[in-house]
Amino acid sequence: MASIYKDIPIDAPADHVWDALRDFGALHTRLVPGFVTDTKLDGDVRIVSFANGTVARETLVDCDDKRQRLVYAISSERLKQHSASVQVFAEGDARCRVVWIADVLPHEVAPYMDAQMDLGAAAMQAAMAKSAKNAA
Repeated sequence: MASIYKDIPIDAPADHVWDALRDFGALHTRLVPGFVTDTKLDGDVRIVSFANGTVARETLVDCDDKRQRLVYAISSERLKQHSASVQVFAEGDARCRVVWIADVLPHEVAPYMDAQMDLGAAAMQAAMAKSAKNAA
């Protein structure tokens, strides 16, 4: 199984980032606007439309407010396995880092997922820094 690990520094308070991250149906408006163009909720599943035209069904596995950690899984015909966790760690009052880990099969899909996660991380950094500045 391929594991993809992203350690993302963000110029925003951890609580601010966690509030957006835990809002499972608001990827496109709060956490990664532009990278994600729409999110629709169907119970514990979100149907995510990405800017590149891809659509994914992501199932919420866990949302832990104490640890500021969210876990989701993707099921599709293309993927044998996909599970991911995203966790926020405070680094002072005005900064944090987000650790995003995805485990995927088949291995051949890992380069694509890695590149998509890079785009998602950049969108998250920009959106969270901007919204934290506007909230201040």
